[in-house]
Amino acid sequence: MRLNKYVANSGVCSRREADIYISAGSVTVNGKPVTEMGYKVKITDEVKFDGRLLNPIKKEYVLLNKPKDFTTASRNEQGRRTALGLISKATKTELKPVGKLSKDTTGLLLFTNDGELTKRLNSPKNGLRKIFHIELNKPLRSADMKKIQDGLTVDEKVVRVQDISFVDKAPKTQVGMEIFSTRTNIVQRIFETLGYDIIKLDRVVYGSLTKKDLPRGHWRYLTEQEVVNLGMIK
Repeated sequence: MRLNKYVANSGVCSRREADIYISAGSVTVNGKPVTEMGYKVKITDEVKFDGRLLNPIKKEYVLLNKPKDFTTASRNEQGRRTALGLISKATKTELKPVGKLSKDTTGLLLFTNDGELTKRLNSPKNGLRKIFHIELNKPLRSADMKKIQDGLTVDEKVVRVQDISFVDKAPKTQVGMEIFSTRTNIVQRIFETLGYDIIKLDRVVYGSLTKKDLPRGHWRYLTEQEVVNLGMIK
C-alpha cells in the first residue's frame, strides 16, 4: 500500500493532507522520516505520524436517523444523550459524525472513520444536497417564501436555496427545503431572519441517502453502492 493511502486509511487525515504531512517529514517508517508519497509500506513496517503509531483500518459507514434531544458531541457531557451512543453496537471502531445536527434537529446523520470522504462532504465547494422537512410556528407567507427563493441575506451573506415549497396536503406551517449550504444552523437562521421559529426540523435527504426503511433512532450500514456514490463527490 502506498504511504499516503496508508496514512489516510488510518483515519487521521485525508489523502491530500497525508501528502502534505509526508512532504513535511511528519511521517516516519521504522523510525526514519519518509517524504516519498508513493513509498510502498510493507507488512513489517512501523509507520508513525508525529510519534503516533498508525494502523490502516477498515473504512466503515453508518447512517443514523437521529431522534430529537441527542447531541452530536463526541462525549457524553453532563449527562447529555449522544448520537454516538445510539450506534455503539454498530462497530468497535471509533467513528465520527460527518458534519453536525443540532440537539433539536432530527433525521439523517452519517458516521464514518473515512477522513478523506468526511472532508469532501463537508467542503463548501462540493455542494452536497440536503432536503429538510420544516414545521414553523406560524404559516409561511408567500412574500417570505419568495424572499427565500430569490436569495436571502443572513448574517451579512446571501443564502440561496435550490428549492422551497409547501408540503403537500399539509398546513402552510410545513415546508420542504432543498439546500446545498454547509453553514451550521443555516436553516434555522433563514427563518429566524424572517421572524419565524422552527418547531420541528428533520433532515430527510443527505446527498443520495434517504430515510427509507430507517425508523427514528435506528441505524444501518451503507451499501457498497451508496459508498461508491458518495465517493464520486469531488
